[in-house]
Amino acid sequence: MKQRVSALLREKLGREVVLEKPRDRSFGHFATPIAFSLAKELRKSPMVIAEDLASSFGEYVEFSSVESVKGYLNFRLSENFLAEYASWALDNPSEFATQEKNQKILLEFVSANPTGPLHIGHARGAVYGDTLYRLAKHLGYDITAEYYVNDAGNQIDLLGLSIQLYARENILKEKNVEYPESYYRGEYLESLSIGAKEHFGIEILSDESRQKELAMWAKDKVMEIVVDTLADTNIHFDTFVNESGLYEDWDRVMKKMGDNVYEKESKLWIKSESKGDDHDRVVVRDDSRPTYLAGDIVYHNQKFERQYDHYINIWGADHHGYIPRVNAAIEFLGYDSKKLEVLLAQMVSLLKDGEPYKMSKRAGNVILMSDIVDEIGSDALRFIFASKKSDTALEFDLAEFKKQDSSNPIFYIQYAHARIQTLLSKATVSREDINAASLKNLGENADILLFDALLLPEIVEDAFNSRQVQKLPEYLKSLAASLHKFYYDVRMIGTEDEAKLLKLLLVVALSIKTGLSLMGIEAKDRMEKEEEA
Repeated sequence: MKQRVSALLREKLGREVVLEKPRDRSFGHFATPIAFSLAKELRKSPMVIAEDLASSFGEYVEFSSVESVKGYLNFRLSENFLAEYASWALDNPSEFATQEKNQKILLEFVSANPTGPLHIGHARGAVYGDTLYRLAKHLGYDITAEYYVNDAGNQIDLLGLSIQLYARENILKEKNVEYPESYYRGEYLESLSIGAKEHFGIEILSDESRQKELAMWAKDKVMEIVVDTLADTNIHFDTFVNESGLYEDWDRVMKKMGDNVYEKESKLWIKSESKGDDHDRVVVRDDSRPTYLAGDIVYHNQKFERQYDHYINIWGADHHGYIPRVNAAIEFLGYDSKKLEVLLAQMVSLLKDGEPYKMSKRAGNVILMSDIVDEIGSDALRFIFASKKSDTALEFDLAEFKKQDSSNPIFYIQYAHARIQTLLSKATVSREDINAASLKNLGENADILLFDALLLPEIVEDAFNSRQVQKLPEYLKSLAASLHKFYYDVRMIGTEDEAKLLKLLLVVALSIKTGLSLMGIEAKDRMEKEEEA
């Protein structure tokens, strides 16, 4: 709807027009302050300009009224326009809220080290990234979801050591095994140890010279755990890039960096301070081992060589200081760092019945993403992490999302969809009669509900453009609330207007189902505690 109105105004006025939704519904469906921006150009007051413009829209069938209110131009959509748009949406459900954006985007998210299962902090970035991905796909962007596998460096060496230490103590039964402070913990090391013993033989569990071999095998097994955990949450990736495979391109990439790389104290540095970083950064240590930044330099060069229009990275909030050095490297490689957008996901505090959630021993010192999925389900997990701005702290209580009542927002929304399906199953008119029914003369409350249900396209575009995916669950909660109120206020089954009222509910159900799908959640047709119609 908003796109259509914007297009009409752009055609009529020959310029882009800002459209707003009035807080007071009595002012109409949309409003624009265009008269204020035209005042200087036309040398008239905004109120005079708005009044002149309002009187010039008489021939537009899309509007039932166009009014001037204190310099604003207010538009009320006509019943014909809303009814035709609703019927089109019901006839073309897969196209509802879609667009055809002509832009290629590479979206990298999660990218957790393959040294252990995903924890609850990873889950937030995973859900945020996948929801952005789904929104972009629906809007017609050519978007690729990518996982960068950090399978090189100290963390991989430490994985091999951790497996051997665990095995020496728990399988080989050695006494007085000493553990470094930074080794990996968790019961997943048991399955890796047993698997390694079966694959390589027991000797690999104690042979320090084979730690690297053990680690490279183990990181692939960990990635299988990671991929399975993500799949259980309806998250899938198009491509995976391994850091270990990038270093064969190291010399060529360093040559592209030119004199922005220099040697000092037997280390290799990049001049990141010249691009706004706190100081220059080491990319190769004095023992010739590359730093974490070195891998990212080669990786981002590879990204930009694939020639996407835009690049989005979703990182943990602790990576905030890392952004300037990556941007510096991108500029040194000859690319426009403005094409890279870095979004940060804050950490999560988890409660259970008001108390801090206890970590499982199989997780080591973290809360596993898989444990939370097992406890509250994928739908609730996804809803929680999509329902608040990703760059703000999030605390939630698992108990709240296990309740089967209106205090649980995902239940509340799912129940709205199920309630509509129950009403449809009790209809005294045929589905053909419902589809053919007119959506005119429904009454003010029904018109408001119809307009709200048809707002989904604007919400989808705004949620993606602003990178604030929480706008989608906020909209769905509001729409569900409107539906529940309408259900209690208006009798439908067996009335003269049954067909048209049920058609209205079909539009609401379509918006709920589409919106939930864009959150990776399947709408439910039946739920427990469902009431009689």
